[in-house]
Amino acid sequence: MKILIAIKILSVALITTALCVVGSTQAVMLESVSKAVKESEVKVIARYRLETVEQDGIDKDATASTLKTRLSVKTGKFGNFNAKIEVDNVSEIGADNYNSTANGKTQYPVVADMKGTDLNQAYVTFYGDMAKINIGRQRINHNDHRFLGGVAWRQNEQTYDGFRAQFDVSDNFKLDTSYIFNVNRIFTADSGVVDNFHGNILAVNSVYQFNKKHKVAFYYYNMDFDDALTNSNRTLGATYNGKFMLSSKNSISLKVGFASQSDNGDNPSDYSASYSIAEINSKFEGFSFGVGYEVLGSDNGVGFKTPLATLHKFQGWVDKFLGTPGEGVKDTYFKVGTKLGNVKLSAIYHDLSAEEENANWGTELDLVAVYKVNKQLTTALKYASYDAEDRATDTSKLWFMATLKF
Repeated sequence: MKILIAIKILSVALITTALCVVGSTQAVMLESVSKAVKESEVKVIARYRLETVEQDGIDKDATASTLKTRLSVKTGKFGNFNAKIEVDNVSEIGADNYNSTANGKTQYPVVADMKGTDLNQAYVTFYGDMAKINIGRQRINHNDHRFLGGVAWRQNEQTYDGFRAQFDVSDNFKLDTSYIFNVNRIFTADSGVVDNFHGNILAVNSVYQFNKKHKVAFYYYNMDFDDALTNSNRTLGATYNGKFMLSSKNSISLKVGFASQSDNGDNPSDYSASYSIAEINSKFEGFSFGVGYEVLGSDNGVGFKTPLATLHKFQGWVDKFLGTPGEGVKDTYFKVGTKLGNVKLSAIYHDLSAEEENANWGTELDLVAVYKVNKQLTTALKYASYDAEDRATDTSKLWFMATLKF
């Protein structure tokens, strides 16, 4: 409650300061402030997670019991402006036998959910006739998060400090441009992993919607990091998504994409690698089936890089490929899903190998069941098992999650 009051006071202070700059009359100012405060939205999300990890090569199994609590406040509009502030807290509840990268418990496998309180978002938005501009710390997700995302899977989210301008150029064409000078990663300052990526990042994403079922996205990323030099890259690509209706309930969806990448800035590596994906999905009589082939190439011993992606979504949930191997990676995967009542069931099988060398990295099976109790409460049970061949070690993970929104 104290945090909420403080945020309300901060919102009023920001709006009042803006009013002074504008120089409106006192009566108009008071009315606008009152309206903006009254129209403020307050949201609270609590996500509990129990995660266990069994990993070959580490004698002890990990068990992490954590709770993320998020408080978000979005002010009403004052003129063409409003503001948002969001605070996250991650606490350990019960079992803490895991290596968070910050607690020093290296005898356990890693579960990258470290406790602490973080300012997740804090930005001001300007609304124009065709544009929306955000200034400050914010969440940015492009397309399927393959190149730029918020890593919302982890308890501490990845957000970005900078400027973002989104343009509705026409009914069919949207343009999204961002300049980012700091990446607030999922790690904390006391972890053994870099918690911030400083540098100059230009992110451009444009989407042309042919109609409701067919669209193509063009993207360009120029990442020049100050410290994480080996991640500096320049990437240009495009992805097409289309849906073909077979009947009112049955359909086939197609996804095809390609990108090229080269070193950038002070990256000590000299390379030029490509990315490609082809995926087809079908829905038929309450079931979904899919098959895909994704390739992250390599050159001169350097793999295609995606340092700002929501990596957990790709190449298996065990997270053995958070960095692309120097030999690259090919992922052939199969998906199946259905729904039983209010329970969604999905299974994915990955066959992973090198792109350049004749190496079989391993296989992985991912299973998930999601039960939506009501509008406020959703639960999920999730399992992943990686069977290693030429990369990493056999690892299995189990999660139980409950998310409450109010």
